[in-house]
Amino acid sequence: MKAARWYAAKDLRVEEIDEPDPGPGEVKIKVAWTGICGSDLHEYLAGPIFVPVDQPHPLSRGKAPITMGHEYCGTVSELGDGVDGLTVGDRVAIEPIFACGECQACREGKYNLCDSLGFVGLSGGHGGFAAYSVVPAHMVHKMPDELPMEQGAMVEPAAVALHAVRLSRIKAGDKAAVFGAGPIGLLVVEALRVAGAAEIHVVEPSEQRRTMAMELGATSAVSPGDTDAVAAIREATGSGVDVAFEVTGVPAVLSQCIDATTHEGQVLIVSIWESDAAFQPNTVVLKERQLKGTIAYRNVYPAVMALMVQGYFSAERLVTKRIKLDDIVEQGFEVLVAEKSQVKILVEASG
Repeated sequence: MKAARWYAAKDLRVEEIDEPDPGPGEVKIKVAWTGICGSDLHEYLAGPIFVPVDQPHPLSRGKAPITMGHEYCGTVSELGDGVDGLTVGDRVAIEPIFACGECQACREGKYNLCDSLGFVGLSGGHGGFAAYSVVPAHMVHKMPDELPMEQGAMVEPAAVALHAVRLSRIKAGDKAAVFGAGPIGLLVVEALRVAGAAEIHVVEPSEQRRTMAMELGATSAVSPGDTDAVAAIREATGSGVDVAFEVTGVPAVLSQCIDATTHEGQVLIVSIWESDAAFQPNTVVLKERQLKGTIAYRNVYPAVMALMVQGYFSAERLVTKRIKLDDIVEQGFEVLVAEKSQVKILVEASG
């Protein structure tokens, strides 16, 4: 079968590999759609970040080259021994987290904070940029009948956004800012609407993405190249926002997020970073602000799909391009590098 495999930064190859077979407790998935994530793009441009290169990942036992892709969905095609609650033909979304189940965080049920955290398609395993994938049965979530298959590829990024908003201190009626209106930032805007935010101010250089942010319910959307974004937010809100979400991974933006919050405000850092970011600690200390990080999600897939049934996190709105697996480098990764107007690109699996 064909698969897109990461060998090194800027070296992603579509090649033939053996089709995987499910072992005990595992499920084989015929992949339908897989989204290209910002984390995938980081690995393509500047990796390895999550990809194990010299030593195998402790849970996946995989190392480069690995089959990429973790935002994916498909149809159950085969069940390994001992799998209950699923049948061949079920439409499913994959929750692609490797967790040990034994460390302190795992014992507390916070498996996304596992000491050995990994992701299918980043840390090894059978990623979604392929015709078939095999994953442990607990990673598989049945999709509601009301959702079209494409929505399954949006569950993973929407889960990132919903978990971030749930983890934040936002309350109904609060004011929020979202720095960065890429796919996750736009999904955070929608999750903030779900949470009842009264104002959502977006900072984003791409005009197309600003327009989409407004269509998804943002109160305002400013370009940091044309406007002092912090001043604009503070003028619009009176004293700053209650929570600012950092969704760019750009070092200079972190201090802007801090400055955009009111006293005792919170900055929720959602991005994965390629480099260090500096800020003046007094900007936090003197206003008793809070910085908090968030990674991935936990126990949120069912809620995400329930919200999708209500019309949130719509693939129809957020997907800007659909491509074939053979074209993943030129029409996928390279397009995302060159065209900041793109939001979510979905890759269709092939045999």
